[in-house]
Order: sequence, then C-alpha cells, then structure tokens
Amino acid sequence: MAEAKLGLGDELGSLAHLIAAQTLEAHAAGAGSALGLCNVATGYFMKGDHETAARWYRLVLTIDPELAIAHQNLAAIHMDAGRSEEAAACRQRAYRRQRVFIENAGAALRRVLILCVGGSSGNVPVETLLPTANCSRIKYVIDYAAEEEDGQLPPYDLVFNAIGEADVAAPLADRLERFAARCGRPLLNPRRAVAGTRRHLLAALLNDLEGVAVAPCLRLERPPASRAALAECLARAGMALPLLSRPAASHGGRELVRCDGLEALDERLRAADGSHYLTEFHDYRSADGYYRKYRIIFVDREPFPYHLAISSHWMVHYFSSGMSDRPEWLAEERRFLQDPCAALGERAMAAVAAIGRRLDLDYGGIDFAPLPDGRLLVFEANATMLIHFERGDGPLAHKNVQVQRIVAAFERLQALRTAA
Repeated sequence: MAEAKLGLGDELGSLAHLIAAQTLEAHAAGAGSALGLCNVATGYFMKGDHETAARWYRLVLTIDPELAIAHQNLAAIHMDAGRSEEAAACRQRAYRRQRVFIENAGAALRRVLILCVGGSSGNVPVETLLPTANCSRIKYVIDYAAEEEDGQLPPYDLVFNAIGEADVAAPLADRLERFAARCGRPLLNPRRAVAGTRRHLLAALLNDLEGVAVAPCLRLERPPASRAALAECLARAGMALPLLSRPAASHGGRELVRCDGLEALDERLRAADGSHYLTEFHDYRSADGYYRKYRIIFVDREPFPYHLAISSHWMVHYFSSGMSDRPEWLAEERRFLQDPCAALGERAMAAVAAIGRRLDLDYGGIDFAPLPDGRLLVFEANATMLIHFERGDGPLAHKNVQVQRIVAAFERLQALRTAA
C-alpha cells in the first residue's frame, strides 16, 4: 500500500502506510508503541480529513485500546459528525484512562495549566494563544478528575481557564472555585467573569453602556406547556417575533433557527432537546443590503480587531460568507483591521472599549454590527471567541498580522501575571 500510494504521488499516504507496517511488525513481535501511528491519524485529523483519521485511529485502538489521545480525537470526530452517543463513549474511555495531557516543544518560557472539560469548552483557541514554542501546555480535564488529583499535577506557573462557555462551566462552578482557591498560581479568565457572559445575562451586563444595544434574550429549560403559555412567556419577557432559537452551549450557528411565527417557534421547541435560548431578531442590514459582522478580541481588556465578515444572509459566518471571492469585501476588511477607529468611528470604538472593561476577561471578544443610529448591536460577548492563523500564501493572509498581535499581547499578559 505504501508503494502504491507513492506511485500515485500521495507521499503522506505512503508514509502513513509505511509507519503502519512498521508498527504492526513491532506489535506482532511484542514490542513497540502505537504512538507513531497515532501521530499519523492526528495528522489527517488536523488536516480536516476526518474519515481517514477515524480509520487510522481505529487501527491504533486495535493495537492499544487504552491510548487516551486516540479516544479523545475520535470523540471529536464523532461529535463533529453529529454522533453524540459515540462521542460520549469515546470520551469516557479517554478520560477514565487519562486526565492530564502534556504538550512540549523544546525549552518553554513557562508551564501553563489549561483547565478544560471532556465535552466541549467552546472555541477557546488554546493552540493559537499558547504556542508550544513559548510554553509547555498541561491540559487538565477537570470534570473527570477527582479533587485529590489537583495536588498531583505536574508543576505549573500559570493557570488558564479554557472552559470559556458559561453554560458548560455552570455545573462545575463549585469545583472550579475550590481549585482556584488552592492552586496558588495566577489564574486567567476566572470562572466568575466567564459566568456573566451567558446569553440571557448579556443585556443586563451591557445595555446600560453608551452606544451599546443587546437584543432581549430568554433562556428556557423546557418548552412551555402550550402555545398559549409560550405566548404569555414571551409577553412577560417583553419579547416580540421573529425570534432566534438556539440550544444552550452552542456556537457557530449550530442548530440556530429563525422563527417568524408562534406556531413555528412552538414546533421548534417541542422538537428540540435540552435548554434553549430565544433572542429577538434585529434586521441589521447595512445601506447596501448586506449584513456585516465584526469581531474584536480583548486581551487584558484591550481591543484588537480580528475580522469583518460580509454576507447576503442574516446568519453571517466567515467560512460561508464568500469573503475570499470578493476583493472589494477583503479591501473593506483590511481597512477595518488597519484602522478600526476610521472604519467604525470614535463613538463605536469608545463603546467597544467600555464593553471590554465591563466583561473583565483576560481573553474574550465580541461579535457585533453597527446600527443606523450609531449604536453597536452585540450578538455575543464571551471567552469562546475563535482566532487562528491563515495560510501564508492564501487570500486571507492579511489577517495573520492581527492574529500575531493578539498572540503577542497574550504572551505579554502571561509574563506580567507570572512576574507578579
């Protein structure tokens, strides 16, 4: 197979099969490890070829059924494909075996303990923010760990709470507080700051700021008993249709549905499982008829522009907006990244700065759109904001300068906190 792949010009595939052959020979001889083959699977996983990665992970687990990292990444693959039961089973196998994962690359400036959970912690971009060239990453899956394990961790200089999704962190509130009280190290993004970013609390947190608007949001643990009860519930909350319905702890538009009528909303809630957020929909189209969603990242409360996504659809996501195919949109984004004050105006940037101070997060961000009256309509403001480097020779390479500025600012924050 390695020779056949090489003949087809697939050098990665050839190397994968060669490593597999060597691993299987060593296994048959009662020696060796499946880690090399696991690295092959992870290479495909990082490339986004989940089908191929899953096939290699299954071979890895045939050789070493207790290899936690293989179960961990296979869980992520199942979750991405909507196979939640398979994902949960893989997580149980992974974290029953191992709760601490150490990632090194050479001499690190510091050792950072990363608090995370076995399920999902939102899009906290620890790989981008904490490159292993600068630090040793010690990932601690705290929801699967007994409290006595807190005292058995490897030495660390700093703690980063990467459980950035407030709904995920809520059941762990007491556990996280006890850990913070006895860890004896500086802690970035404390649980209490993260807790204030739940969607239904955001209006109360930010709406009194000058130039800021947050749509009313209601959290429902279960559907109201009847359609009339649903209408009464919305009336009490002062909310009007159309409404956006989304499951709690969801991001990236996953299962986000716009309901224009009460019947559609009632049917949606009865067909869904678990807690849901209902948010009033605001038509935030710009004068040219397109929707614009800006993202600004806060590092130690300081704002850094990250991207501008423009779309013809109200649900704006950078990856689906077609930005890379529209040179005029990319030029507009570049202008925003280079000088956000010129792009948005002083009033808007003053509002952004006020939001950063009010959130009080060491790392976080906001997605928003300017309204015709000059206010900023905030879609979300929390610690889960995703950033990542783009391909250096691609159409979005201009964003990398901003990403590097954010990473450098986060590095300065870590140095400052550890020195203190």
